[in-house]
Amino acid sequence: MLSTLANYLKKNNVKIITDAKVLGFIFSKNKISGVKVGEKIIKTDKVILCTGGKTYPITGSTGDGYGWAKESGHTIIMPTPALAPVKIQEAWVSDLQGVSLENAKINLWQNDKKQKSYSGEILFTHFGLSGPLIIDISKVINALLQKGSVAIELELFPEMTISELDKKLILAFRENNKKDIKNYFKEMLSQKILNLILKLAEINPDKKLNFLTKKERQKIVALLKSLKFTVSQVLGFEQAMITSGGVALKEINPKTMRSKIIENLYFAGEVLDLDGPTGGYNLQICWSTGYLAGESAAKII
Repeated sequence: MLSTLANYLKKNNVKIITDAKVLGFIFSKNKISGVKVGEKIIKTDKVILCTGGKTYPITGSTGDGYGWAKESGHTIIMPTPALAPVKIQEAWVSDLQGVSLENAKINLWQNDKKQKSYSGEILFTHFGLSGPLIIDISKVINALLQKGSVAIELELFPEMTISELDKKLILAFRENNKKDIKNYFKEMLSQKILNLILKLAEINPDKKLNFLTKKERQKIVALLKSLKFTVSQVLGFEQAMITSGGVALKEINPKTMRSKIIENLYFAGEVLDLDGPTGGYNLQICWSTGYLAGESAAKII
């Protein structure tokens, strides 16, 4: 396969330069006439800027492309980590490490107002929250953090109101009054979540249901309906899957990926202010824009 690729590149007079650091462009009016590579200047007719974002810097995605795009006159939308786990302030979140909830409902709160609600799969880690749902909404959480503190509320029984859940527990506790509270809930909750609920409610897990006070029951109901976590931060570029932000799309022709400012400059991939949820969408963005930029650049202007 490598020999086939080598023959193709040779046949089409393609030269690959390795171990060479690009330092910038040489401009002639509204065109790029050369690329600074180390101490050399490589003359060029077309340039495709596809340097990626700032995520996974060990692969070379250092964000240099934003500087070159800005130098070319393009607007850069502030790059931020996206599709990233979320770190939580409360130390007790580590008690839930490894717990996965498939159909969790979470609400985002800021300034005592519910901002957004989502449902999906979440995963607790030693530092906070991850999983497909959290990863997908990390961009929203990051945007809210720019305005102030953010709380994530987990509803363990979203299909019921507080009143309905309380009534259900009253009846269930009467029917199972001789059971320990830990044994009754083990069929409804994972052991780690149950332990945390009882810990926060300050209730002995060995306590019999018929000895549970009204106040203790209401504490349990409140936590089952609203288990809140304070967001510390969305993890950075080294942990994020993608970068949100980049070269402003209004300055790119979407039919060719050509710059509207520099006539022989094209863009592709994550360097653009273009991103999507998990599920292969961001890879597709890179493949599609890369193909289009290559096809367009190969044509004579």
